[in-house]
Amino acid sequence: METEKFKLKDIAYGLVVPVLVGLLIVAFPAILRPALDSWFPVADMWTGAAGSDWAFLTVIFTHGFAQMVMFSIPLLLGLLWNKWAGGAAGFIMGTLYYLGMAGYNTIFSAQISIQGYQMLGPDYVTSMGMSANDLLPNLYADPSFIGNYIVVGILIGYVAGALNNGSYNFKRMLGAGLTISIICGILQFVFNYTISYGAWMTQGNPGDALFKIMLPMILLGVIAPVIAKVMTWYGLSPRKV
Repeated sequence: METEKFKLKDIAYGLVVPVLVGLLIVAFPAILRPALDSWFPVADMWTGAAGSDWAFLTVIFTHGFAQMVMFSIPLLLGLLWNKWAGGAAGFIMGTLYYLGMAGYNTIFSAQISIQGYQMLGPDYVTSMGMSANDLLPNLYADPSFIGNYIVVGILIGYVAGALNNGSYNFKRMLGAGLTISIICGILQFVFNYTISYGAWMTQGNPGDALFKIMLPMILLGVIAPVIAKVMTWYGLSPRKV
């Protein structure tokens, strides 16, 4: 079997585009996050300084965007290939994201606790209703992290593939992607409100928490099917169109 001739588009799709996407992903936490923090500062719980009303944009453009990128892989594979590929990719991507986010939030929570302890001493522990062990929480054991990333990752890929069932019809792809994205967003909100170690934060402002969760998920449910459809036009699909 003769090897296909080398084409310039092979460089574009095989080298340029992946590198640009990788640089874009790195740019969000490295460049955009500091800029957003300076433009829209968050409230300071220690000094009582009020934050910007637009501070939620920082969450959406950093954590929300990262989650969209992570969930887009199983969603695209579910739409373009089948439910098994989508579910398997969701398990792998969700597990990796779970490990990263659990570690990130464990250190972040510990830093907050250390700041509080340095400012208030032992009174910080009692005023927050915590024990000394809570100063370094083990968020790898937080069931909401498992649900938010591993379970939702599997569901978003598997269900999208099952609902789409191999169709390249854009309306069906959009319906499948948007349906499971909304369902998974609702599940994430429920997990954060009920079983999360930090459920008190979601319970304190459920409307704000729901908005921050649902907006990226709805955008994902719309954007991923559009990307999937465009990929079929150029033959970039695991199956022959």
